[in-house]
Amino acid sequence: MLRAELLTLSKDNAEGTARHLVAVGRALDEEDFDTALAHAQAAAKRAGRVAGVRETLGVVHYRRGEWTKALAEFRTARRLSGLDHLLPLMADAERGLGRPERALDLASSPEATRLAPAERVEMAIVVSGARVDLGQTAAAVQHLRDLARAGSPQAPWAARLRYAYAAALEADGRTAEAQEWYRLAAEADSLGETDAAELLGADEEPELIDLGEGPDDEDAGESSSVDGTPGR
Repeated sequence: MLRAELLTLSKDNAEGTARHLVAVGRALDEEDFDTALAHAQAAAKRAGRVAGVRETLGVVHYRRGEWTKALAEFRTARRLSGLDHLLPLMADAERGLGRPERALDLASSPEATRLAPAERVEMAIVVSGARVDLGQTAAAVQHLRDLARAGSPQAPWAARLRYAYAAALEADGRTAEAQEWYRLAAEADSLGETDAAELLGADEEPELIDLGEGPDDEDAGESSSVDGTPGR
């Protein structure tokens, strides 16, 4: 879709804009948000009426936690494109601004009912988070329960969904269940989208203990163990 939008530009402008957009993607992958912003702004100066360019700038602001700017760019992109796929990100930006009620309003809008499956999952995650923000932790759990339990671990959103469900359980004081869902999230997270493994301590380097024999150990026998416990 973005490629088609760029075709509305002159050849030189389209090529220059495309180079900036590629650079944005690479910088975001490296979490170099300053470089990403510089290229996104350069693309917007070249092609400010292209919805995909404004969406890209919005995503950069979103990744930087600049919620007001992200929301403004998402609204502009939505107006230019006439599409609603940015509603989950807009709702999450409202959460970032401390306005969970507005996030819930967006989630309950008629447009939200027409979102694609992946976007509906993202919106469900945002709704659950907004419920936690409002102190409605039981509702946060309920909102994701069936979706998380029925979801395939191979789904592209599995890790994020399981992580969000675990976070809701944790907020509701259901620590043991939360730990299990963090574990399931870590299992599904082949791309490192969450910090589930870190929360569980699964990414920590094992502690190595030097059990080498000292000068006084030569008569102790080569086959004896230190405490009978397998190495950790």
